[in-house]
Amino acid sequence: MRMHGMQVHLIQVQHSWFSVTVRRMAAKQAEQALVEQWRDILALRARTQCELDRVLHDHGLCASDFEVLDVLAGRRAAKGTRSYRVQEISERIHLSQSALSRLIARLEKEGLVERCMCPEDRRGVRVALTAKGRTLHGEVLPVQRAVLARMLADG
Repeated sequence: MRMHGMQVHLIQVQHSWFSVTVRRMAAKQAEQALVEQWRDILALRARTQCELDRVLHDHGLCASDFEVLDVLAGRRAAKGTRSYRVQEISERIHLSQSALSRLIARLEKEGLVERCMCPEDRRGVRVALTAKGRTLHGEVLPVQRAVLARMLADG
């Protein structure tokens, strides 16, 4: 009888160890699936960014340039103008403040955007599309959207 009790206890210990091992393996597999999903997302983003840069290059733009134009084209302010504070743009696109400032300066030099002082905060700067920027955005919009549709449909 005593031997039987030890065997039962040993079986229980082995079962418990096996259950813990199976749970750990399942957790590792779930974690690995998350990591692989994350890497797939990063790879899709990189492929899409490269394709956007390639097709927009013919129009004198890169993907980040277009993102700024697109954000500005989508906003109509109270006075009928379309403008954003630089900080608002940075919240919508994923560039550092300094990179965005350089990009806006370049777009301004190309005559695509204009900067002006923010009337509600003298320290702030507002950015708006120029007529040239609005025209270019309208020409390039279908190209950019076609790339997005193709790349995101293929995954």
